Amino acid sequence: MSIRFITDSASDMIYGTNEDVTFVPLTVTFGDHSYQDGVDLSHREFYEKLIESDVLPTTSQIAPAAFEEAFQKVKDAGDVAIVVTISSKLSGTYQSACIAAEDFPGIVHVVDSANVTLGERALIEYGLRLKAQGMGVQEIVDALEREKGHIRLVALLDTLEYLKKGGRISKTVAFAGGLMAIKPVLEIRDGEIQILGKARGSKQGHNLLVQEIKKAGGIDFDLPYFLGYTGLSDTLLQKYIEDGRTLWQACTSHLEVNTIGGAIGTHAGPGAIAVAFFEKNR
Repeated sequence: MSIRFITDSASDMIYGTNEDVTFVPLTVTFGDHSYQDGVDLSHREFYEKLIESDVLPTTSQIAPAAFEEAFQKVKDAGDVAIVVTISSKLSGTYQSACIAAEDFPGIVHVVDSANVTLGERALIEYGLRLKAQGMGVQEIVDALEREKGHIRLVALLDTLEYLKKGGRISKTVAFAGGLMAIKPVLEIRDGEIQILGKARGSKQGHNLLVQEIKKAGGIDFDLPYFLGYTGLSDTLLQKYIEDGRTLWQACTSHLEVNTIGGAIGTHAGPGAIAVAFFEKNR
């Protein structure tokens, strides 16, 4: 019997890159055309369409039937599964997984990551490490539930345009914010989006990100950590890496950079950067 991990595409793990992880996609819809996030719509293709489109795309949660299909394959193989989903406060995907899991008692264990994108991925990668150490399924589930509250995801948005398109702020506020180069700084806290502040320009935004990491006692480099960006270029993220080098230059020689796909990019827009990590002092 083997332990498998199942996650949704909001974790921004790349489809087919890890044989221990089954990837179940959310749906991204542009007008009359729907795509499987990260499967038949790559991250790059999503942003190309996002930039070209006159209307904001929409995302749909995963239906229970999609999870049932994945769970049945686990059962048929005689294995067990740990399912890690996007925060239940931000999507109904967690509830869909729980509904599907009712028919697979003792086989499927569902964990609400209380996070999104790189924060969700950090929890999955932590679980994979525990599996490699020889932990049993319930031990891993208990550890994930215990540690998920210590994952921080902090993000700087480059533009208010997509929040405006989604009706989250008024056109007047978006226009004024654009003139003043105001960039919102967000975090995921207790499974929900929290606004930390608004920075005037990238430099101040970078400083706010650094400050938030320091408030958490720094990054625990012994556990999974990720940096990511939305859009077609990582220029802003590379500048942030350089500006924040005091945080990691003495701790690691490698910073993994990831793209953030359609499930989150629909709302963040291109040009956002994010950092996900386990708090050092916890």
